[in-house]
Amino acid sequence: MKVLKKLVIGAIASCLLATAAHAERELTFGMQDNEASNVYQGAIALQEKLKEVSGGKMSVKLFPSAQLGDFKAMVAQVQAGELDMVMTGYPDMSYIIPELKLIGAPYVVSDYDHLLKIIDGPFGQKMAAAFEKQNVKVLDVWYYGTRHTTSNRAINSLEDMKGLRLRTPNVPFLIAYAKNTGASPAPVAFQEVYLALQTNQVDAEENPLPTIEAMKFYEVQSHIALTGHFVASSAIQVSLDTWNSLSDEEKGWLSKAIMAGREKSNGLTFKAEAELLDQFKSRGLTITSPDTAPFRKAMKPYYDELEAEFGKGSIANVIGE
Repeated sequence: MKVLKKLVIGAIASCLLATAAHAERELTFGMQDNEASNVYQGAIALQEKLKEVSGGKMSVKLFPSAQLGDFKAMVAQVQAGELDMVMTGYPDMSYIIPELKLIGAPYVVSDYDHLLKIIDGPFGQKMAAAFEKQNVKVLDVWYYGTRHTTSNRAINSLEDMKGLRLRTPNVPFLIAYAKNTGASPAPVAFQEVYLALQTNQVDAEENPLPTIEAMKFYEVQSHIALTGHFVASSAIQVSLDTWNSLSDEEKGWLSKAIMAGREKSNGLTFKAEAELLDQFKSRGLTITSPDTAPFRKAMKPYYDELEAEFGKGSIANVIGE
Protein backbone atom coordinates (compact mmCIF):
# COMPACT_ATOMS: atom_id res chain seq x y z
CA MET A 1 0.00 0.00 0.00
CA LYS A 2 2.87 2.34 0.83
CA VAL A 3 4.36 1.77 -2.64
CA LEU A 4 0.97 2.44 -4.27
CA LYS A 5 0.52 5.60 -2.19
CA LYS A 6 3.93 6.88 -3.29
CA LEU A 7 3.09 6.16 -6.93
CA VAL A 8 -0.23 8.04 -6.64
CA ILE A 9 1.41 11.04 -4.95
CA GLY A 10 4.14 11.05 -7.57
CA ALA A 11 1.62 10.97 -10.40
CA ILE A 12 -0.37 13.84 -8.88
CA ALA A 13 2.80 15.89 -8.43
CA SER A 14 3.81 15.27 -12.05
CA CYS A 15 0.38 16.38 -13.26
CA LEU A 16 0.54 19.54 -11.17
CA LEU A 17 3.99 20.37 -12.55
CA ALA A 18 2.84 19.76 -16.10
CA THR A 19 -0.22 21.93 -15.55
CA ALA A 20 1.90 24.70 -14.05
CA ALA A 21 4.30 24.52 -16.97
CA HIS A 22 1.45 25.10 -19.42
CA ALA A 23 -0.55 27.52 -17.24
CA GLU A 24 -1.50 30.83 -18.79
CA ARG A 25 0.58 33.80 -17.62
CA GLU A 26 -1.78 36.74 -17.13
CA LEU A 27 -0.34 40.25 -16.89
CA THR A 28 -2.25 43.21 -15.45
CA PHE A 29 -2.21 46.56 -17.28
CA GLY A 30 -3.58 49.81 -15.83
CA MET A 31 -4.29 53.13 -17.57
CA GLN A 32 -6.16 56.38 -16.95
CA ASP A 33 -7.73 56.55 -20.44
CA ASN A 34 -11.23 55.24 -20.98
CA GLU A 35 -12.60 52.66 -23.39
CA ALA A 36 -13.36 55.31 -26.05
CA SER A 37 -9.72 56.39 -26.35
CA ASN A 38 -7.37 55.50 -29.16
CA VAL A 39 -4.78 54.18 -26.71
CA TYR A 40 -7.35 51.81 -25.22
CA GLN A 41 -8.06 50.48 -28.71
CA GLY A 42 -4.32 50.01 -28.99
CA ALA A 43 -4.33 48.10 -25.71
CA ILE A 44 -7.09 45.84 -27.07
CA ALA A 45 -4.93 45.15 -30.14
CA LEU A 46 -2.02 44.39 -27.81
CA GLN A 47 -4.23 42.00 -25.84
CA GLU A 48 -5.38 40.18 -28.97
CA LYS A 49 -1.88 39.94 -30.46
CA LEU A 50 -0.42 38.59 -27.22
CA LYS A 51 -2.97 35.79 -27.14
CA GLU A 52 -2.26 35.03 -30.81
CA VAL A 53 1.55 34.95 -30.72
CA SER A 54 1.69 33.02 -27.44
CA GLY A 55 -0.87 30.45 -28.52
CA GLY A 56 -2.94 31.38 -25.47
CA LYS A 57 -0.06 30.84 -23.03
CA MET A 58 0.13 34.54 -22.15
CA SER A 59 -2.58 37.16 -21.75
CA VAL A 60 -3.12 40.64 -20.37
CA LYS A 61 -6.02 41.97 -18.30
CA LEU A 62 -6.82 45.65 -18.91
CA PHE A 63 -7.87 48.13 -16.23
CA PRO A 64 -8.89 51.37 -18.05
CA SER A 65 -10.50 54.57 -16.69
CA ALA A 66 -8.19 54.83 -13.65
CA GLN A 67 -9.88 51.83 -12.04
CA LEU A 68 -6.70 51.24 -10.04
CA GLY A 69 -6.11 54.91 -9.20
CA ASP A 70 -4.48 57.83 -11.00
CA PHE A 71 -1.25 57.32 -12.91
CA LYS A 72 0.94 58.04 -9.89
CA ALA A 73 -0.90 55.43 -7.84
CA MET A 74 -0.54 52.89 -10.64
CA VAL A 75 3.17 53.66 -11.07
CA ALA A 76 3.63 53.01 -7.35
CA GLN A 77 1.89 49.64 -7.80
CA VAL A 78 4.20 48.79 -10.69
CA GLN A 79 7.24 49.79 -8.64
CA ALA A 80 6.05 47.53 -5.84
CA GLY A 81 5.40 44.64 -8.25
CA GLU A 82 1.67 44.68 -7.47
CA LEU A 83 0.73 45.71 -11.03
CA ASP A 84 2.58 44.40 -14.08
CA MET A 85 2.12 47.26 -16.55
CA VAL A 86 1.04 50.91 -16.66
CA MET A 87 0.57 53.57 -19.33
CA THR A 88 1.53 57.18 -18.60
CA GLY A 89 2.79 60.14 -20.58
CA TYR A 90 6.56 59.75 -21.04
CA PRO A 91 7.56 63.18 -19.61
CA ASP A 92 4.77 62.94 -17.01
CA MET A 93 7.16 60.65 -15.14
CA SER A 94 9.23 63.75 -14.32
CA TYR A 95 7.77 63.66 -10.81
CA ILE A 96 10.15 60.78 -10.06
CA ILE A 97 12.74 61.42 -12.82
CA PRO A 98 13.13 65.25 -12.88
CA GLU A 99 15.27 65.37 -16.06
CA LEU A 100 12.22 64.32 -18.07
CA LYS A 101 11.05 67.93 -17.70
CA LEU A 102 13.61 68.72 -20.40
CA ILE A 103 11.70 66.65 -22.96
CA GLY A 104 8.37 67.99 -21.69
CA ALA A 105 9.27 71.64 -22.17
CA PRO A 106 7.03 73.24 -24.85
CA TYR A 107 8.45 73.20 -28.38
CA VAL A 108 11.51 71.10 -27.46
CA VAL A 109 10.04 68.10 -29.32
CA SER A 110 8.85 68.89 -32.85
CA ASP A 111 6.86 65.74 -33.69
CA TYR A 112 6.46 62.04 -32.86
CA ASP A 113 9.39 60.93 -35.02
CA HIS A 114 11.58 63.46 -33.23
CA LEU A 115 10.38 62.11 -29.88
CA LEU A 116 11.31 58.55 -30.86
CA LYS A 117 14.72 59.72 -32.07
CA ILE A 118 15.39 61.37 -28.71
CA ILE A 119 14.22 58.27 -26.80
CA ASP A 120 16.46 56.05 -28.94
CA GLY A 121 19.44 58.40 -28.45
CA PRO A 122 21.81 59.18 -25.56
CA PHE A 123 19.21 61.09 -23.52
CA GLY A 124 16.68 58.28 -23.85
CA GLN A 125 19.25 55.66 -22.88
CA LYS A 126 20.12 57.70 -19.81
CA MET A 127 16.43 57.92 -18.94
CA ALA A 128 16.00 54.16 -19.48
CA ALA A 129 18.60 53.58 -16.78
CA ALA A 130 16.86 56.08 -14.52
CA PHE A 131 13.54 54.28 -15.02
CA GLU A 132 15.13 50.97 -14.10
CA LYS A 133 16.47 52.48 -10.89
CA GLN A 134 12.79 53.12 -10.11
CA ASN A 135 12.04 49.42 -10.82
CA VAL A 136 10.27 50.35 -14.07
CA LYS A 137 11.18 49.44 -17.66
CA VAL A 138 9.86 51.45 -20.62
CA LEU A 139 8.97 49.05 -23.44
CA ASP A 140 7.55 51.52 -25.99
CA VAL A 141 6.15 55.02 -26.47
CA TRP A 142 2.96 55.55 -28.48
CA TYR A 143 1.75 58.80 -30.05
CA TYR A 144 -1.04 60.47 -28.08
CA GLY A 145 -1.43 63.61 -30.19
CA THR A 146 -0.06 67.13 -30.46
CA ARG A 147 -1.57 69.64 -28.05
CA HIS A 148 -3.25 72.77 -29.42
CA THR A 149 -5.12 75.63 -27.74
CA THR A 150 -8.90 76.14 -27.80
CA SER A 151 -10.60 79.35 -26.69
CA ASN A 152 -13.65 81.55 -27.08
CA ARG A 153 -11.74 84.21 -28.98
CA ALA A 154 -9.37 84.11 -31.91
CA ILE A 155 -5.69 83.45 -31.22
CA ASN A 156 -3.86 84.79 -34.25
CA SER A 157 -0.65 85.75 -32.47
CA LEU A 158 1.16 85.52 -29.14
CA GLU A 159 -0.42 88.81 -28.07
CA ASP A 160 -3.86 87.19 -28.18
CA MET A 161 -2.84 84.85 -25.34
CA LYS A 162 -2.59 87.72 -22.87
CA GLY A 163 -5.20 87.60 -20.13
CA LEU A 164 -6.61 84.21 -21.14
CA ARG A 165 -7.55 82.00 -18.20
CA LEU A 166 -6.05 78.86 -19.66
CA ARG A 167 -6.81 75.49 -18.13
CA THR A 168 -3.78 73.23 -17.93
CA PRO A 169 -3.12 69.94 -16.19
CA ASN A 170 -1.17 70.28 -12.95
CA VAL A 171 2.06 69.61 -14.86
CA PRO A 172 5.00 72.06 -14.56
CA PHE A 173 5.87 72.33 -18.26
CA LEU A 174 2.27 72.97 -19.37
CA ILE A 175 1.76 75.50 -16.61
CA ALA A 176 4.94 77.15 -17.94
CA TYR A 177 3.38 77.24 -21.42
CA ALA A 178 0.46 79.28 -20.06
CA LYS A 179 2.58 81.63 -17.95
CA ASN A 180 5.25 82.31 -20.54
CA THR A 181 2.79 83.04 -23.33
CA GLY A 182 0.97 85.61 -21.19
CA ALA A 183 -2.05 83.54 -20.15
CA SER A 184 -3.10 82.82 -16.59
CA PRO A 185 -2.71 79.10 -15.84
CA ALA A 186 -5.69 77.49 -14.17
CA PRO A 187 -5.11 73.84 -13.26
CA VAL A 188 -8.47 72.06 -13.35
CA ALA A 189 -9.07 68.31 -13.00
CA PHE A 190 -9.53 66.72 -16.42
CA GLN A 191 -13.05 65.46 -15.74
CA GLU A 192 -14.10 69.00 -14.72
CA VAL A 193 -12.76 70.87 -17.78
CA TYR A 194 -16.01 70.82 -19.79
CA LEU A 195 -17.99 72.39 -16.92
CA ALA A 196 -15.22 74.92 -16.24
CA LEU A 197 -15.39 76.04 -19.89
CA GLN A 198 -19.17 76.00 -19.95
CA THR A 199 -19.45 78.20 -16.85
CA ASN A 200 -16.61 80.52 -17.93
CA GLN A 201 -14.49 79.53 -14.95
CA VAL A 202 -11.76 79.32 -17.59
CA ASP A 203 -11.63 80.81 -21.11
CA ALA A 204 -9.45 78.27 -22.83
CA GLU A 205 -7.78 74.86 -22.62
CA GLU A 206 -5.13 72.91 -24.52
CA ASN A 207 -5.27 69.29 -25.67
CA PRO A 208 -4.71 67.07 -28.72
CA LEU A 209 -7.45 67.25 -31.36
CA PRO A 210 -8.74 63.70 -30.65
CA THR A 211 -9.16 64.64 -26.97
CA ILE A 212 -10.99 67.86 -27.90
CA GLU A 213 -13.34 65.66 -29.93
CA ALA A 214 -13.73 62.87 -27.38
CA MET A 215 -14.42 65.26 -24.49
CA LYS A 216 -16.72 67.45 -26.63
CA PHE A 217 -14.81 70.63 -25.75
CA TYR A 218 -15.82 71.93 -29.19
CA GLU A 219 -19.34 72.39 -27.76
CA VAL A 220 -18.11 75.03 -25.31
CA GLN A 221 -15.29 76.62 -27.34
CA SER A 222 -15.49 78.61 -30.56
CA HIS A 223 -11.85 78.67 -31.71
CA ILE A 224 -8.92 76.29 -32.09
CA ALA A 225 -5.42 77.72 -32.49
CA LEU A 226 -2.86 75.31 -33.91
CA THR A 227 -0.15 76.15 -31.39
CA GLY A 228 1.40 72.64 -31.50
CA HIS A 229 3.27 73.33 -28.29
CA PHE A 230 3.62 69.79 -26.95
CA VAL A 231 3.86 66.31 -28.46
CA ALA A 232 1.95 64.04 -26.08
CA SER A 233 2.87 60.41 -25.64
CA SER A 234 1.85 57.20 -23.90
CA ALA A 235 4.76 55.28 -22.39
CA ILE A 236 4.13 51.55 -22.02
CA GLN A 237 5.91 50.54 -18.83
CA VAL A 238 6.36 47.22 -17.08
CA SER A 239 7.51 46.39 -13.59
CA LEU A 240 11.18 45.42 -13.74
CA ASP A 241 10.31 42.52 -11.42
CA THR A 242 7.77 41.29 -13.96
CA TRP A 243 10.13 41.79 -16.92
CA ASN A 244 12.94 39.87 -15.24
CA SER A 245 10.56 37.02 -14.45
CA LEU A 246 9.69 36.51 -18.13
CA SER A 247 11.52 34.05 -20.33
CA ASP A 248 13.15 35.33 -23.53
CA GLU A 249 10.26 33.78 -25.47
CA GLU A 250 7.68 35.57 -23.31
CA LYS A 251 9.54 38.86 -23.68
CA GLY A 252 9.42 38.37 -27.45
CA TRP A 253 5.67 37.72 -27.37
CA LEU A 254 5.05 40.83 -25.29
CA SER A 255 7.25 43.00 -27.52
CA LYS A 256 5.38 41.85 -30.66
CA ALA A 257 2.05 42.54 -28.95
CA ILE A 258 3.11 46.04 -27.93
CA MET A 259 4.15 46.86 -31.51
CA ALA A 260 0.71 45.73 -32.71
CA GLY A 261 -0.85 48.02 -30.11
CA ARG A 262 1.30 50.94 -31.24
CA GLU A 263 0.28 50.42 -34.87
CA LYS A 264 -3.41 50.43 -33.96
CA SER A 265 -3.33 53.36 -31.54
CA ASN A 266 -1.03 55.56 -33.63
CA GLY A 267 -3.00 54.83 -36.80
CA LEU A 268 -6.24 55.98 -35.17
CA THR A 269 -4.63 59.12 -33.75
CA PHE A 270 -2.89 60.23 -36.96
CA LYS A 271 -6.12 59.57 -38.91
CA ALA A 272 -8.14 61.61 -36.43
CA GLU A 273 -5.72 64.52 -36.56
CA ALA A 274 -5.91 64.52 -40.36
CA GLU A 275 -9.72 64.57 -40.40
CA LEU A 276 -10.85 66.47 -37.33
CA LEU A 277 -10.07 70.03 -38.44
CA ASP A 278 -12.62 69.77 -41.26
CA GLN A 279 -15.14 68.30 -38.82
CA PHE A 280 -14.57 71.13 -36.35
CA LYS A 281 -14.96 73.70 -39.15
CA SER A 282 -18.24 72.06 -40.17
CA ARG A 283 -19.44 72.51 -36.58
CA GLY A 284 -18.77 76.23 -36.81
CA LEU A 285 -15.42 76.49 -35.06
CA THR A 286 -12.79 78.89 -36.37
CA ILE A 287 -9.32 77.41 -36.90
CA THR A 288 -6.31 79.73 -36.73
CA SER A 289 -2.62 79.05 -37.40
CA PRO A 290 -0.60 81.60 -35.44
CA ASP A 291 3.11 82.00 -36.12
CA THR A 292 4.64 79.80 -33.41
CA ALA A 293 8.11 81.39 -33.54
CA PRO A 294 7.17 84.07 -30.96
CA PHE A 295 5.61 81.32 -28.80
CA ARG A 296 8.89 79.42 -28.87
CA LYS A 297 10.85 82.57 -28.06
CA ALA A 298 8.54 83.25 -25.12
CA MET A 299 9.56 79.93 -23.58
CA LYS A 300 13.22 80.97 -23.20
CA PRO A 301 12.90 82.01 -19.53
CA TYR A 302 11.54 78.54 -18.76
CA TYR A 303 14.36 76.93 -20.73
CA ASP A 304 16.79 79.03 -18.66
CA GLU A 305 15.17 77.71 -15.47
CA LEU A 306 15.62 74.14 -16.66
CA GLU A 307 19.24 74.72 -17.64
CA ALA A 308 19.92 76.28 -14.24
CA GLU A 309 18.59 73.04 -12.73
CA PHE A 310 20.16 70.50 -15.11
CA GLY A 311 23.15 72.32 -16.55
CA LYS A 312 23.92 74.72 -19.38
CA GLY A 313 23.24 73.17 -22.78
CA SER A 314 21.04 70.41 -21.34
CA ILE A 315 18.12 71.15 -23.70
CA ALA A 316 20.43 71.15 -26.73
CA ASN A 317 21.79 67.81 -25.54
CA VAL A 318 18.26 66.40 -25.42
CA ILE A 319 17.36 67.38 -28.96
CA GLY A 320 20.78 66.46 -30.34
CA GLU A 321 22.01 69.90 -31.35
